[in-house]
Amino acid sequence: MVTALKERTTMDITAQKIGESQPATILTVKNLQIFYGEKRAVNGISMGIGKNNVTALIGPSGCGKSTFLRSINRMNDLIPGAYAKGEIIYEGLNILAHDINVVALRKEIGMVFQKPNPFPKSIYENITHALKFSGVKKKSTLDEIVEESLRKAALWDEVKDRLHKSALSLSGGQQQRLCIARTIAMKPAVILLDEPSSALDPISNAKVEDLIIDLKKDYSIIIVTHNMQQASRISDKTAFFLNGDLIEYDNTERIFTNPSVKQTEEYISGRFG
Repeated sequence: MVTALKERTTMDITAQKIGESQPATILTVKNLQIFYGEKRAVNGISMGIGKNNVTALIGPSGCGKSTFLRSINRMNDLIPGAYAKGEIIYEGLNILAHDINVVALRKEIGMVFQKPNPFPKSIYENITHALKFSGVKKKSTLDEIVEESLRKAALWDEVKDRLHKSALSLSGGQQQRLCIARTIAMKPAVILLDEPSSALDPISNAKVEDLIIDLKKDYSIIIVTHNMQQASRISDKTAFFLNGDLIEYDNTERIFTNPSVKQTEEYISGRFG
């Protein structure tokens, strides 16, 4: 799908990639700065996001982690006055460039939000809506993708007998897993999760965490969370943000047991934030 990201032809880039082994890093961020008008919310961040890893973004409210997350699939473009400088490299392309096809980008890099937001349609239609818009019309294909996506989201066994019932009849945890299934249906490479279980009860939260751990076999996942226990349980790498800066980024075990920066230790231990 790399050629779909550019408005202009990128056949030369695709040709270079044929036969290459998959890199360990799926996203490379270089000196990323994000502004809301004159206010700078993210201050020159550089980091690499591992392929088939769960990367957790932690930090107090207003530290820039959700702003950073939304930049990865250009959701900040929808905010008046917001703009970014620097680079986010995906598949050899700077996805912040003006000639990137943002619709195609959001198929490659899907997003699930804090509050479950199923469409007021059936469970089946929630999965197929974007697929039909993208040109998938054959019913057998749609049926196959619906089942595959719901199975990957650990929801199939719970809803297979009521696919044509309203998605709004599901519990909050089921609705969030449906939103994850809806994202999976578009076959992204990267899934962005913005506090996906903060509004859920402990049992539903545990199911979402188990799902995230299982999904990293097929996807690269970046999650914003305020829950330190959640970050330590599910992530491979953790990035600590503070006042728009990336303070520390390392293996999760190192961050939670032996951080290199005093501010990280103070935040994780609950001394502020």
